[in-house]
Amino acid sequence: MTRPQKITIIGPAHPLRGGLAAFNERLALELQRQGHEVTIHTFSFQYPGFMFPGKTQYAGGPASEGLRIKRSIHSMNPLNWLRTGKAIAKERPDVVIVAFWLPMMAPSLGTVAKMIRKNGHSRIIGLVHNLIPHEKRPGDVPFTKYFIRQCHAFIALSREVEKDLRTLTTAPVAFAPHPVYDSFGDAVPRQTALQHLQLDENNRYLLFFGFIRAYKGLDLLLEAFADPRLQAIDNLRLLVAGEFYEDRKKYEPLLGPRVQVVEDFIPNNEVKYYFSAADLVVQPYRTATQSGISQMAYHFEKPMLVTAVGGLPEIVPNGKAGYVTDTTPRAIADGILRFLEQPSGVFSNFIREQKQLYSWKHFTDVLSSLAQ
Repeated sequence: MTRPQKITIIGPAHPLRGGLAAFNERLALELQRQGHEVTIHTFSFQYPGFMFPGKTQYAGGPASEGLRIKRSIHSMNPLNWLRTGKAIAKERPDVVIVAFWLPMMAPSLGTVAKMIRKNGHSRIIGLVHNLIPHEKRPGDVPFTKYFIRQCHAFIALSREVEKDLRTLTTAPVAFAPHPVYDSFGDAVPRQTALQHLQLDENNRYLLFFGFIRAYKGLDLLLEAFADPRLQAIDNLRLLVAGEFYEDRKKYEPLLGPRVQVVEDFIPNNEVKYYFSAADLVVQPYRTATQSGISQMAYHFEKPMLVTAVGGLPEIVPNGKAGYVTDTTPRAIADGILRFLEQPSGVFSNFIREQKQLYSWKHFTDVLSSLAQ
């Protein structure tokens, strides 16, 4: 997109909270920095309450300054999809970027995109975070195919998603890794972070960050942390920071006195303290495509331990940015022990250099290639 263009982003944004909203808002800011006119169309209604396992879908506080956000899409109202699509079509954006992460949202997003395409002008790009959901439901395949038919091109955030897309469409597909999340402020000194979180400065901390669902594998990490070899390290602690999206009771037998749980959605202005306090960020996922948590760790220049699923090993090269392990508690414990045996800062130079590859400018350059 070499000349200023009119761009519409469709997907979660303020007042909705979470990683998808943060992604869309940060993308909009980058596009605006480059001189484009950007509008985000988000949901006036996203999930029915009974389908949302968290405490609230909404963020506190104001939106990022300078963003134009319209709450226009009702995910469960077909008449709204038609009206919203027609309204955006009349605005004649040059490029429409539609975030896709869940087949359940395909009817609404696909119909809005279909109506926009009728103006014969707008280029529809599917921004695909996940194509095959972690938790499968009836209708996933036909819903996903319906959405795919409405797009002119796609950008995938992992090689796995790129591969899946190529099995379902002949439209152009490009890969661009998830950019670094740099919208949570700069790192603070470790001592400052520990004091802010009221954590003992003499301990070392493993961090599990983000909402808690079965596929995220917190139970695997808790079982690994109970390994006698780790329990023998007196100053080792596990910090779990995130909201439970399933029943906490299944985890309670695995929680011990050396596990500290902050059972809540962590506001943006608090994120820097958790990552600045951590020695190692652990992502023991059972399934994954890519993860925004990895990109947050890169921003704060923290080593990671990830499991060998989906696109995680692409982002965290084994032995360079941290460790990649199998999805068993024993393997995860082995990886943590390997990390603890390394000199402090051994991964720092690689992480600092690698994060330069995950710039928002690179991501928008790939978008630009699809927008022609």
